[in-house]
Amino acid sequence: MNRRVLIAEDEESIIASLEFLMRKAGYETRVARDGDSALACAAEYVPGLVVLDIMLPGRSGFEVCERLRADPRLAGLRVLMLTARGSADDEARGTGAGADAYMTKPFSTHELVARVRSLMGEGGR
Repeated sequence: MNRRVLIAEDEESIIASLEFLMRKAGYETRVARDGDSALACAAEYVPGLVVLDIMLPGRSGFEVCERLRADPRLAGLRVLMLTARGSADDEARGTGAGADAYMTKPFSTHELVARVRSLMGEGGR
């Protein structure tokens, strides 16, 4: 699997934190700050994993995930929803939209990196 991570997030402080964590863990990153940009960037960049917020301007993370899964070229990429919305209904909706994993904010940096590595098939690396 490629080591590209697309960060779909609109909060600058979280973007900075995620970019730092992913780069420190050895991943190449790109950032999309709204749902439509996330879809366009995924199609052009073809990441191995998308860290996807639910509450994005334009299209929601749920919609982005559904559209990624509907695109045969992108259907196999991994999606980690990372959001402040932690209800059981939101998590069920996220996994129903096709997310491979769901984490809530605030998040443990160690847990996030471990989850990304697991989703990328890298285990204990």
